[in-house]
Amino acid sequence: MPNTNLSYWEHQSFFGTADVAIIGAGLVGLTAAIYLKQQRPTWRVVVLERGALPSGASTKNAGFACFGSISELLEQEKRGDLQAVVAARWAGLARLRALLGDAELDYQPVGGYELFRHEEAALAAECRDKIDYFNALLAPVVGHARTFRDASAEAGQFSFGGVGTLLKNDHEGSLDAGRMMRALLARAWAADVPVLTSCTVEDVETTATGHHLRLANGASVVAGQVLLATNAFATELLPELAVKPGRGQVLVTEPLPGVHLPGTFHYDHGYAYFRQLADHRILLGGGRNLDFAAEATTAPGLTPRVQHYLENLLHEVIVPGQRPRIDYRWSGVMGFGPALAPIIDWVRPGVLAAVRCNGMGVALGAGIGWEAAEKLADG
Repeated sequence: MPNTNLSYWEHQSFFGTADVAIIGAGLVGLTAAIYLKQQRPTWRVVVLERGALPSGASTKNAGFACFGSISELLEQEKRGDLQAVVAARWAGLARLRALLGDAELDYQPVGGYELFRHEEAALAAECRDKIDYFNALLAPVVGHARTFRDASAEAGQFSFGGVGTLLKNDHEGSLDAGRMMRALLARAWAADVPVLTSCTVEDVETTATGHHLRLANGASVVAGQVLLATNAFATELLPELAVKPGRGQVLVTEPLPGVHLPGTFHYDHGYAYFRQLADHRILLGGGRNLDFAAEATTAPGLTPRVQHYLENLLHEVIVPGQRPRIDYRWSGVMGFGPALAPIIDWVRPGVLAAVRCNGMGVALGAGIGWEAAEKLADG
C-alpha cells in the first residue's frame, strides 16, 4: 500500500469508493455536487481540489454578475447563436441567486457601464447604434424591453478622465466572490459531500472495477462516474478537450472613501473591468489582450506590461490625478475555446467534462453545474 500516512478512518470517511468523484471545487464542481445530492441523496459524492482553495478563478474573479457589454456582444455574435449564449448566462445567474440567495451573495443590482474614451468615438458610435438591436434580441431572454441605454449624461457623477460615452446595462450586478464560495462549500459539506483540498488528481484510469483516480498525495479514489470541472486545467487530464487557459490579472487599491462608483464598469471590449468594493477599495483587472500568448497559461503570476496597463487605467481614467496605494495583486485563470458554449459532455465512458466558461464563469457556473448533475444522475 502507498505510504500516505492516512488512517483507517480517513480512508473510510474521505477516500476509498464513491459513486461520483468531482475534480475541481470551483463554482461548477460545487454546484454540480449540491444539485446531484438533491437528486441522488444516497449516492456518495466526493469533490477533489488541487489547491488549499479553488485554484482557477472562482475565488479570484472580480465579482461581476454580468452577461456581456455591447462591444463584447458585437464580437461574440460572430461566433455563434448569441441569443442562446446570453440566455445560458442569464439563466445561470438566476440559478446561482436562487440557490444561495442575494443576501448571502451580497448581490447588488447596480447595473453595468461600458466606458469609451474620446479617442474611441467611432467604436462608441457603432455600439450606440446597436442599442435597439440588442435590446430587441435580448428582450425574450431577460424579460425586459430595454437592457442597454445611453448613459453618457451620467458621466459627470464619476469624474472619469477622458471618457466621452457611457452605455449602461441596467440588468447586471455585482457580488462577493469570497462569500459565494464559502456558502457553496458550506452547502456541499451540509449535503454530506466531502470537499478534499490539496488533492491533485494525477491520473484517471478506467478498469472493470471503476474509475481509479490517483492523487499526488498518494491516496486514491475509485468512482463509478467522474466529473471533470477544472475549466482551464482540463487538458492536463484530458488533452483532447478544446480548452485553452487565459490568465487574468487583478489589483485592489487602498480604501478610497472619497470615491463613489456605484456600478460595475467594462472597458476595452470587456478586456478591462473595475468596480468599487464594500470597503471603498477599487478592484481593477484584465489586460490579457495585450499579450494573448503570454497569458495563455495556468501558471499564477503578474507581468509588468499588464500591471502597468492597469495602473495607467487607474491613474488616468478611473481616479485621474490620484495615485492610490495598491494593497492586493493576484491572478486567476479562465478557460476559453473556439466556441462560446461550454463543454458539458461525456468525453469518455463514465467521464463527464463540464468546462470552458469563456470568462463568464460567474454567470454560467451554476447552470453548468445543474446540467452536469442532471447528466450524472441519469448516467
